[in-house]
Order: sequence, then C-alpha cells, then structure tokens
Amino acid sequence: MSPMPKLRPSAPRNHGRWRPAGVARLGVVLLVVAFVALTFNLILSSMGNSDSSTTTSTTASTTPIATTTTLPLNKIVPPGPKASSRRLVLYKVITGYISPKSVMSTNTGLVFAQNMMYRHTMTVYNSSGTLLKTISDGVALAHFGVRGRPGLTHGAPVEAAVTPDGKDVWVSNYSMFGSGSGPEGSDTCTPGSSLAAGDTTSFVYEVSTETLSVVGVAEVGMVPKYVAVTPNDKYVVVTNWCSWTVSIVNEATHHLVATIPVGAYPRGIAISPDSHLAYVAIMGSDVIDVISLSTFKVVGQIGGVDNVRHVVIDPQNPDFLYASLNIPGDVVKINRLTGRILAEVHTGSDCRSLAISTDGTALYVVNYLSNTVTELAASNLKILQVVPTGTNPVGVTYDGTTGRVWVAVYTGEILVFNTKP
Repeated sequence: MSPMPKLRPSAPRNHGRWRPAGVARLGVVLLVVAFVALTFNLILSSMGNSDSSTTTSTTASTTPIATTTTLPLNKIVPPGPKASSRRLVLYKVITGYISPKSVMSTNTGLVFAQNMMYRHTMTVYNSSGTLLKTISDGVALAHFGVRGRPGLTHGAPVEAAVTPDGKDVWVSNYSMFGSGSGPEGSDTCTPGSSLAAGDTTSFVYEVSTETLSVVGVAEVGMVPKYVAVTPNDKYVVVTNWCSWTVSIVNEATHHLVATIPVGAYPRGIAISPDSHLAYVAIMGSDVIDVISLSTFKVVGQIGGVDNVRHVVIDPQNPDFLYASLNIPGDVVKINRLTGRILAEVHTGSDCRSLAISTDGTALYVVNYLSNTVTELAASNLKILQVVPTGTNPVGVTYDGTTGRVWVAVYTGEILVFNTKP
C-alpha cells in the first residue's frame, strides 16, 4: 500500500458540499378477456404520462409492489435500446415539502429521497413519481436497545442503499437531535474538534420496503455520509466524515463489527461484486482507499483522483470503477484492478453524485454549481448530453425498472427524466 498523501486544506461550503422496487365456456372466455384488459390497463398505467408535470406531497393510497427477479438488483435492465443511445427528456417535476440531498432507486419499483435536517424525512415514490409515503426520521432509540438516548430522537437523512434482496433500505443520518445527542455536526471538522465540540455518534436506520417504516438502527461514527450494503448482504459499510473512519456493521444483527481509520473526509463507497473489497473516496485527499472486508484494513490505494467524492462500479464489467472529482469538476474511468486511470472528462463546476445505468453503458453526473446533469458514454467518457436543472443539483439515481433518471435538486425539487432513443 502506498503511503497516505498529504491532505490538501480546503473548506466545505455547506452540508456535504465540499468546495472550491366445471364453468361454462362463455364464462371462461369472459374471464380471460377481463384479465387481458386489466393487465393492459396496468401496463399503460405503469408507463405513466410522458409529459412534464408536477407531483405534490399528497400521499397516494397506492402500496409498493416489489419486483421479483433472480438477477442482482443492479443488473435489472429495462427493455429497449441501450442507455448510451438514449437521451434525457423531462418527464415529471416533483415538489412538495422536500429538500432532497440524495435519491436512490431500489430497482424494485421504489425511489427514496433523503431530506436532511431541513425536513427530517425520507420520501418514498413509485417509479412513476407518485409519492407513496413520507417517513419521519424521529425514532425512539430505546425501543431498539440503545441506552443514553431517551425519548424521541430525530436524524438528518443523507444517503441510502438497498439490500440485495430489496427488502430493506439503509439510510445514513448526518446528525442526531434529541436528549443524549450532541450539537449538530459540521462539515468543518476533525475527530478532535468534533469531540471537543461535544458531537456524538450518529445512527444509520434500516427501513422496511414493505411497511416503509424504520425497523432497526445501528450506531456508527460522527457525521456519517455515505452508506453501502455488500452484495452478499453481510455488511453495511458507512463513511464517517468527522470521525475519519469507516464503520462496518453486521447487516443481520446491526452490531458494529469494525471501525477502520482512513484519511480526512471519507465519503463515497463502492463494493466489489464478490463482497471482498470496499472502495472508499477520501475527499480531503487524492486517493481512493481499498479496504479488505475480511481483515478490515486498508490494503491499497488508487491515486490521482483529486477531491474524489463519489464512486461506482460498472455492474456489467466490474473491472471498471468510475469516480466524480468535486473541485476539478471531472469524471474519471479507472481500471480498479490496476489502479490505472483510463479516461477523464470535465463535466461542470463542482460535480457531485454519479450514477451508472444498469446495462453499464451510460453515466449520469450532477454538477452542483453549473446547475446541470451530464450524460456520458461509459466506454470512453464522451459527453452525450448536458441538461439544465434547478439550482444546486446534488443527487442522481438510475431506475433499472424504467430506465428513468432521477435528479435531486437541493433547493426543493426532484426532476424525473425519461430516457428516449
């Protein structure tokens, strides 16, 4: 493993913003006709309206219907042309009482938005953009066996990750608010300054995709940002921004298995398909740490990735790793086995989250200060399209069930794009 590089001083501008799912024959015939008609209507309904529209925060009576598949969720591919031959066309603008920091498709017909401490909620939509439920981040931690945090504790939902079976979603909380919890966290921090300020550890929530309610919690570090679940469903991996650590949680028991020291300001996480390695973006540096999920140690680094924020692995060809570099405003393609950077492109000012299509052919990155979302060809990072968004796009996800791209706009909107040839 190469030595840790010297960390470049820089200052965050805001939360997570780092700078500068026997009858008669006639009766039988009628039943068959009715069934076919009903099925056809359901298909039409699921396709939705292709025109731009606005969804309010009124909760729909619809209940989520999980998609059953033998494929890994990140390999569910919508019918039709490959993603890189499609272009983004606005389908719907979702508004309401939201301030979305991130959006995450489960690829089972659900999309979760995390609304930080500004709304203290997670909002859950179906793939057509209809609001199914608003989930409060208020939890009685004592009900889950947590001591020293009596009464109702609120969180600040940041990011989310779905389990491989699609049954649960894990959500990180920037800070906890309530008796026994310290003051609100800060992006400007060190482990020492956070402890001196009285900051306390935070929790990640487990949310059932069946009941859309919090069913479990796990304690992690200070100001956790990103969360990922290993493909074998064994571990939940969390980056702790102010603790400068990575927490490894047993997904079944919710117990903390390991705390791994890393460099300053860890954020994005990508897990290898065999669940052996975690790739962690160290945002205060120019490296991606490679962590063994067997020994729980940093076993290598990928360099040359200045101010790296988000990382994703190609679901179809896992040799390739993609990363967004925040301050440079670039996206890079990396051979994760050799660490070699294969391609690099500038997408905009302050690029943030990155998503990859489930067929592995297209990338989507949001550019926070340019107020745009960029579509790239995964093969060579050629820019395919640049689309304006509202002010401060910060999160993006690709929905494998529909091929739609969702963009979280921090100032209070979610844009849903159809992808059309």
